[in-house]
Amino acid sequence: MARSYSSLNEIFDHGFDTVIDVRSPAEFAEDHVPGAISLPVLDNEERARVGTIYKQQSPFLARKLGAALVFRNAAGHIEGPLSHHDGGWRPLVYCWRGGQRSGALEWMLKEIGWRAEKIDGGYRTYRRLVTKALYEDSLPHRFIQLGGYTGTAKTALLPRLAARGVQVIDLEGLARHRGSLLGDMPGGQPSQKGFETELALALSKLDPARPVVVEAESSKVGQILVPPSLWAGMKAARWIEVGAPLEARAVYLDAAYDDILSDGDRLKAQLDPLRYHRGHALVDSWGALIDAGERIALCRSLAADHYDPAYEKSMAAMAPDVMERFETPTLDDAGLDRLADRIAERLHTSEM
Repeated sequence: MARSYSSLNEIFDHGFDTVIDVRSPAEFAEDHVPGAISLPVLDNEERARVGTIYKQQSPFLARKLGAALVFRNAAGHIEGPLSHHDGGWRPLVYCWRGGQRSGALEWMLKEIGWRAEKIDGGYRTYRRLVTKALYEDSLPHRFIQLGGYTGTAKTALLPRLAARGVQVIDLEGLARHRGSLLGDMPGGQPSQKGFETELALALSKLDPARPVVVEAESSKVGQILVPPSLWAGMKAARWIEVGAPLEARAVYLDAAYDDILSDGDRLKAQLDPLRYHRGHALVDSWGALIDAGERIALCRSLAADHYDPAYEKSMAAMAPDVMERFETPTLDDAGLDRLADRIAERLHTSEM
């Protein structure tokens, strides 16, 4: 039977033992229901082959070939990764639109005696609910933006705040990007849809009655767009700001961006486009510091001569409601722990 869902929380709290995504590996890699396992009944090449036959030759021939491939692959899953389940196992199956691929595996599993069901409408139902939550509805959460100059360790503060009972959303962590010109991270970014799934799941775990701290970002984190519902909540949010001496920020940036700073040629290429904004002389001076291995001096100049002016311009344009500023003399572990203690205490003892 097909199980209908009308909200994301119903899917997130589905109650089944296993969620099985039978779409192709490429479809699964782009996005999938949280916690689902990939057991494709057609791989990437098989799906393309069946689709080509359907369009260019005959729907009947495509269905005949597709059925043979689907049941052959499904049999392999039953003999392999599903073979250890006992008779009481309850799987929830889905494909692109809740049609033939998920229906075929659901039928086989039920014939064996397992209590299988499929998602009515498949992945498209799930995706519509994500889109509704993040693009159409207003989020019920009350956000507080965590701002401050580049290098004030805002990202490193978020898990410390979470450990102290503060609700947080780590956009840079979800987007796998450090949110700046030099923000690329190993492995690259997720797909937009994959990011939105992780964001929707994270939001579903938060209490709307309590504030949620989110690092101040633009509407784009790398190549990932912040969905409209969250962006609207962020724009309406009050701010808390953190501040630290330039030298402490340079030391922190040197450690935080070690992977980027360790590749001089790549770093020069990433900085080169700034000639049109900061001038040739400044960018040339950065190149000289890179060649000399003067990483702290480079980070100091990048902060003071590029990131700080950009931040000040942005703050002047937005004029956010900064309700409190927290200063720290150091950004080492002990300094960040003390800073997190102060911010968490403030959040826990007052309405912000």
